[in-house]
Amino acid sequence: MKPSLLLLHGAIGAATQLQPLAAQLAAHYEVHLPEFPGHGGAPLPEQRFSIALFAEATLQYIRQHKLKEVTIFGYSMGGYVALYLARQYPDLISRVITLGTKFHWDETTAAREVKMLDADIIVQKVPAFADNLARLHAPNDWKTVLQRTAEMLLAMGKDNPLKPDEYKEISTPALIMLGDRDKMVTLEETVVAYRGIPGARMAVLPGTPHPIEQVNISLLTYFLQPAGMLTDV
Repeated sequence: MKPSLLLLHGAIGAATQLQPLAAQLAAHYEVHLPEFPGHGGAPLPEQRFSIALFAEATLQYIRQHKLKEVTIFGYSMGGYVALYLARQYPDLISRVITLGTKFHWDETTAAREVKMLDADIIVQKVPAFADNLARLHAPNDWKTVLQRTAEMLLAMGKDNPLKPDEYKEISTPALIMLGDRDKMVTLEETVVAYRGIPGARMAVLPGTPHPIEQVNISLLTYFLQPAGMLTDV
């Protein structure tokens, strides 16, 4: 029986963005591609978007599918959710791998990120991106997804759900990755997380920007397949 691998997408993203990666890894894992509430056409929840909400949804997915010793790969916000969940349920997850996860949140950081979630500006300046968001989240209104995400980020800026002094409580083996051309996540915040999580490993991917569509899937697959993950992690 193949081991289970859960792929978690990023903020304002959807599981379909990770399908090319899932296809590459299908020979090694039983791959699962859940949607976070309100994303990818999944019903919008009554609750506000939050890391806790997404972690609970992931937990319920794991339990519903009776996954054991699951490896979780989280891209961007998905990595944050994975580590948040691993801190609470260390016996449920065998490994966590993150890529392009933003760990440092304060009010200034949140305000800067929220500026990039202005739906009107997106429509005016990058209409192709707006069209893509509309396709990703249909039948939901993509502007609602952006607004709820903005509210979540502002809340994270006021109270970071996973604080640096809590990294030491994560006992799950972790591989923390960052693209060398990532303009959203800093090397400094990534190193803080890597050094704070006991026994964690770190990798910097060459020629790799933040958007998952621009990541070299073959390179990422190497780190995610069992032989490429440094099995003694």
